Amino acid sequence: MDYKKAGVDIEAGYKSVELMKKHVKETMRPEVLGGLGGFSGAFSLNAIKDMEDPVLLSGTDGCGTKVKLAFLMDKHDTIGIDCVAMCVNDVACAGGEPLFFLDYIACGKNYPEKIATIVSGVAEGCKQSGAALVGGETAEHPGLMPEDEYDLAGFAVGVVDRKDMITGEDIKAGDVLIGIASSGVHSNGFSLVRKVFEMTAESLNTYYDELGKTLGEALIAPTKIYVKTLKTIKDAGVRVKGCSHITGGGFYENIPRMLPEGVHAVVKKDSYEVPAIFKLMQKTGNIAEEMMYNTFNMGLGMILAVEEADVEATMEAIKAAGETPYIVGNCQAGEKGVTLC
Repeated sequence: MDYKKAGVDIEAGYKSVELMKKHVKETMRPEVLGGLGGFSGAFSLNAIKDMEDPVLLSGTDGCGTKVKLAFLMDKHDTIGIDCVAMCVNDVACAGGEPLFFLDYIACGKNYPEKIATIVSGVAEGCKQSGAALVGGETAEHPGLMPEDEYDLAGFAVGVVDRKDMITGEDIKAGDVLIGIASSGVHSNGFSLVRKVFEMTAESLNTYYDELGKTLGEALIAPTKIYVKTLKTIKDAGVRVKGCSHITGGGFYENIPRMLPEGVHAVVKKDSYEVPAIFKLMQKTGNIAEEMMYNTFNMGLGMILAVEEADVEATMEAIKAAGETPYIVGNCQAGEKGVTLC
């Protein structure tokens, strides 16, 4: 008996590392010390010493059951972008710059080419956010997971000068809410998505005119990474007062997280066009509208609160970053919470 007969292929692990090295190398920053393969990732903090009061930020998350879609479509090159996005967008919500990222892949069986493809997506997400991929782990779990399945999670560390932190504490009545378009469902609500649509090759390969693509293509579209967009807004001289990453819990849970006591957010549902994938899902699944807004991003991946005087500059900065902004509502005096009307 040996480890391979027990279900863990150490040689496959070595091959995975070799195959992913080229992707990891593309994410490197000058602060990274050493190479891939050490027991820990080393990152110099010398570059942040000029900050008045540097604050480290962290975020950890996974892709939820969206990985099931990757299995069914046998498409593994973008799920890593989702994983990075879910972590670095949270760091960016606080005004932070992501510095480095680590991933964790648990699989039933290590197929080196598949693992390397997953990591290529992680590396792409890191490039989009400016974070270095300094390490990770691939764990083979025979008997615990089916051989052709895996789960993916990640961890990001960022930094912000305390004076530049986005806390929401200064949001007041009269401030304006600006939404930034999502790329689709992102990485939340897929347990419901998988109940609405049949998760079969035939269903996922079905072309819908209203989507302009197949159902599978619409659903697997990777989560938007908003790090560079928020930096563009900051560089334009705008102070973002509050920022909500619209993830699990949709509008009802996430928007109040940025609000101080005594401030109520009002979002106008007709202020932008809800993407076709959400309309199709609501109709097909006969889902109540409130449940849709309590589960999905409904086409807005980020919602920002800014001074009314900064609205035009914010909108232009978002457009300059290649994203689509919408004025979606405002803040009023009242009980902390959100109303959709």
